[in-house]
Amino acid sequence: MSEPVRDRGIRSLPTAPVRHGRLSRSRAWKTLLAVVAASTAVVLVSTVSVAAITVAQINANIDVVELEVLEGEEERVIPTVGEWEGGFNVLIVGVDNAEGQADRDERDGATLNDVNILVHVAEDQKSAVAVSFPRDLVVPIPSCPDPDGDGASYAMSAQPLNVAYSYGGLNCVVLTIEALTGLDVPYAGTISFNGVAQMATAVGGVDVCIDAPIRDRYTGLNLTSAGTHTLSGGQALAFLRTRYGVGDGSDLGRISSQQVYMSSLVRKVQNEGVLTDFTKLYGLAQVATSSMKLTRSLASLDTMVSMAQALRNIPTENIVFVQFPGRTGGTGVYLGKVQPIQSAADALFARIRADERFRLEEGNTGIGSTTNPNAPSGEPTPEPTPTETVVPKNGKAEPEVEPTLEPVEPEKPADVLTGVQGQSAADYTCSVSN
Repeated sequence: MSEPVRDRGIRSLPTAPVRHGRLSRSRAWKTLLAVVAASTAVVLVSTVSVAAITVAQINANIDVVELEVLEGEEERVIPTVGEWEGGFNVLIVGVDNAEGQADRDERDGATLNDVNILVHVAEDQKSAVAVSFPRDLVVPIPSCPDPDGDGASYAMSAQPLNVAYSYGGLNCVVLTIEALTGLDVPYAGTISFNGVAQMATAVGGVDVCIDAPIRDRYTGLNLTSAGTHTLSGGQALAFLRTRYGVGDGSDLGRISSQQVYMSSLVRKVQNEGVLTDFTKLYGLAQVATSSMKLTRSLASLDTMVSMAQALRNIPTENIVFVQFPGRTGGTGVYLGKVQPIQSAADALFARIRADERFRLEEGNTGIGSTTNPNAPSGEPTPEPTPTETVVPKNGKAEPEVEPTLEPVEPEKPADVLTGVQGQSAADYTCSVSN
């Protein structure tokens, strides 16, 4: 392979080392109904079921991307989720200026990875964390192979995350996230703006709450009243893209507003019959496979089925959406960008790598969202069943002898992780109008 040919970054800071975790292997999954794609560009993986007769048609839609390494480095071994019973990591990337995007001719510049969400499912498949990385987060970008096989880019020490795609496509985004987090990311996919809109329609719309009217002339979003709105198609896309309409107008505010949508979507997929509605499921599968580019490791029905089975049974309170800790207002390379809060990021990814569940501080949802004052209350605790009596033949009633049970150790509640913003899928929140 030729020498690096492009120098497009600042090199004053060291590039973060890649630290790889391991995921265990086990038996193959046996289910053949269901296919998973990414639910939207800004959402974690959503489960999709289809009949076996649709498999060939769906496979024909998939646009495959290879994950590569530089010459001299160890070849990437791509595991198959179907061989595991444990956890996995998958990166969902929403791209701007994508080929075929409806408004591409009206937009100038390179294709950018505007939305970057890393989904980590724990080894015991009882919890999941979805980390949103700000597009303007300044990070090291490692040397990335050219997608055309013509050399590679130089490593850069301080660049906005959203330029990684322009240097080496999806592969470069994966390498950058791996270096930043210390996690192996063997599964990834991109989705265009068109796909986001179609996905929202395929699930029958997503309910989002706003605390006041939101109007954004840049995205065309116009929600004229506070309260809950059901969004689909272009309106859902405009909501997810709006930056100046929510919070403080920053990318950080947009992420916390997006998490309002993502939490609602997860609740809908799990609780409102999406997984048992063949029409919606088939529509999701068609949209996902026709509007996405997937790594070869993810473009497999076995892999998708396994992800579906793992995600569909995780309690909503154990699905946590967080944003990579960062702040605005920095100077130098951070001027007008997002500066990492490294201590909080280190604590977050130490928990994720160790598969340790955590809770977020109450009310710390971020500047683009707030607790919904009209949130439904939790299910009431069922009344205890009264002890039955046994009436023997002599007519004397005696209390039933209860069996002796071994004491059950209550599950230890997850610790609170401070300094990290976000919410769980069980939290009902509203986007904050700017």
